[in-house]
Amino acid sequence: MRGIGILAIALAVMMALPAAAQTSTVQAGVYTDFRQLLSDEAPASTAGVTMTLRFPEERPNERRGRHPAIVIAHTIGGYQEANEGWHAEALRKQGFATVTYPSMAVRRLVDGGAATAAWPSAVAEAYAACRLLAAHPNIDADRIAILGFSFGGEVAYLTAFERLRAALLPGATRFAAHVAFYPAGVYGGVAEPGGFTGAPILMLLGEKDDNLPVSKVQDYLAYVRKAGMPQPFELEIYPGAWHAWTVPSLGAPRFYPQYASTRKCPSFVMGPSTMTLLVGGELTQIDPTIMQRCLREGRGYTMAYDEAMRARALDDTLGFLRRVLKL
Repeated sequence: MRGIGILAIALAVMMALPAAAQTSTVQAGVYTDFRQLLSDEAPASTAGVTMTLRFPEERPNERRGRHPAIVIAHTIGGYQEANEGWHAEALRKQGFATVTYPSMAVRRLVDGGAATAAWPSAVAEAYAACRLLAAHPNIDADRIAILGFSFGGEVAYLTAFERLRAALLPGATRFAAHVAFYPAGVYGGVAEPGGFTGAPILMLLGEKDDNLPVSKVQDYLAYVRKAGMPQPFELEIYPGAWHAWTVPSLGAPRFYPQYASTRKCPSFVMGPSTMTLLVGGELTQIDPTIMQRCLREGRGYTMAYDEAMRARALDDTLGFLRRVLKL
C-alpha cells in the first residue's frame, strides 16, 4: 500500500498529541489527470497535507471505544470554520470523529493549476485521510464516511467510483458512506456493474442551484435507468436553495460572473479505460470544441446562504449516516 511508512510515522505523531486535536502531515499523490491514476502510473509527485483528527467529547460514564469517523472535504474557497468547521462540530456532538484538512489540490488549482490535475489529486488526498483513519486504533475502520461541499462534494462523490478506490486503496478498505453537498457536477460514473463501490451515497442539491442544475443530475439518472442499472445515489432537493447554501458568509443571492462553471456542459463519464461525454442521453467521444463553448457560455453562477435549509440538510445527513452506518 502506497505511503505505508509515512503513514506509520504520522500515526505515531498523532497518538502522542492530546486527544482533542491530533494533527499530522500525510503524503498524497499529485496526478496530472485521471488517465495517469487509472493506468496505475506513479504520481507526478507527492504533497504533504496537514490533517487534523478530532474525537467527540467523552460523556460521563461513557466507555472509550472505536469511533465512526467522517472525512470532510472543503469548497474551492478553502476550509471555513463557519462551514466545514461548523458541520464537523455538529458531527462530533453526534459521536463521530472528524478529519479536516486544507486541500493542496485546491490550492494548486486556485493558483492557476489545471482542473484535470486537481480532481484526481483531491481524490488521492481523501483516500490518504481514509488510510490514516483506518489504521488508527480508536477508529472503526468499517465506519469511515466522507462528506464534502461543492468542489469537496464532487470529491466525496468521486471517491465512490470503484476504479478510483481500487487504484488508491487496494484491498477491502473503502468509505462506508458518501455525502455530497451541492457537488460540482463534472463527473458521472459509468452505468455498469461494479462501477461504484456499493457504499451508500447521498447527494444534496439546491432547487435553484445554477452551478449544478437539478436537470443535469436528472439527465444522468435517466442514462443510468436506460442502461438498466439501479440509481447509484439517494437525492435530496432543497426548495429555494442556491449553490453553497451552507456558507453563512455569502448572505443574500448574488451572481458571481468571474467563476468557471460546467453547468452548461455535458457530464464526463468515467469508463473502464477512457472518459466520454454524456450528450443527449448517449455516451460520445470528448470533443474539445464542445467543452470550450459550454465553459464560455456557462461562466458564472449564483450563491446564497440559507439558514433553514442548512439545518434541514444537516438533519437529513445525520439521519442518513445513522441509518447506513448502523449507529
